[in-house]
Amino acid sequence: KVLTLSGSLGAHDPSAIESNGTYYEFQTGLGAKTSTNLTSWNGASTPFAAPAWMKSAVSGVTDLWAPDISYFGGTYHLYYAGSTFGTNKSCIGHATRASLSSGSWVDQGSATICSNITTTGDNWNAIDPNVIVDTDGTPWLVFGSFWGGIKIIQLDQTGARVGTTVTGIAARPSNGGALEGPFMVRRCGYYYLFTSWDTCCKGADSTYNMRVVRGTSVTGPFTDKAGTAAMQGGGTLIAQGDSTWAGPGGQSVMFVGTKAYLVYHAYAMSNGNATLRLADLVWDSSGWPMPVGP
Repeated sequence: KVLTLSGSLGAHDPSAIESNGTYYEFQTGLGAKTSTNLTSWNGASTPFAAPAWMKSAVSGVTDLWAPDISYFGGTYHLYYAGSTFGTNKSCIGHATRASLSSGSWVDQGSATICSNITTTGDNWNAIDPNVIVDTDGTPWLVFGSFWGGIKIIQLDQTGARVGTTVTGIAARPSNGGALEGPFMVRRCGYYYLFTSWDTCCKGADSTYNMRVVRGTSVTGPFTDKAGTAAMQGGGTLIAQGDSTWAGPGGQSVMFVGTKAYLVYHAYAMSNGNATLRLADLVWDSSGWPMPVGP
């Protein structure tokens, strides 16, 4: 079911984590919120402004997009993207913090990965970062938007990139590459890759919808419930708009104890505002996430 929320709910591309009984949410624009009960949300201070290195690398950056909050290697990691709308000249940066309740974020001072900064040959877009830690404890960074689709690179325990390999794991070659916002989790022997398809950012006219594929390796191959390969446009629908909410997407998944929550935004049909949404995420008997309301 979709939870009934109150308080500060304006959000786009939300990512959330629980720490010591408090829920921390980060969103595009590098805004933030907190909650102690998952349903009532309060606005929090912006973690930090776009760093100088990002503004230098990607001209025109005014704010930071689609942050991802994770914990590995004994610290919290906040990955974020800098870009401008409609281009794939982009970079993903990275900040760390020992505790979410005290201290401050320390930016790592350089890009984790960029696209089309020194060349125009990258057929992918370095935005929408998400960390997944595999069964061996190795962190990986999933990212991508339109162009050649969703990619994955290996990280070390500090969150820095390992090597130069960029592996494609999902694409829509017959539909102009219209997928983005990847988020990967592992559960019961599978890695599940959630993505947002079609068009965001048009308020009540947004056509975003959420899809999922799965595989047994963090680098794929992935398929949907019908067996279609993720690299060939596979994706099982789990959420789409209705008469009240348009364009659900920008999703992340938060595990708290034995429960899982889908954290996402949708646009209110009444005013077009991007709004924080949370839903219980439940798997069916064959291990696939069940559809949720928008």
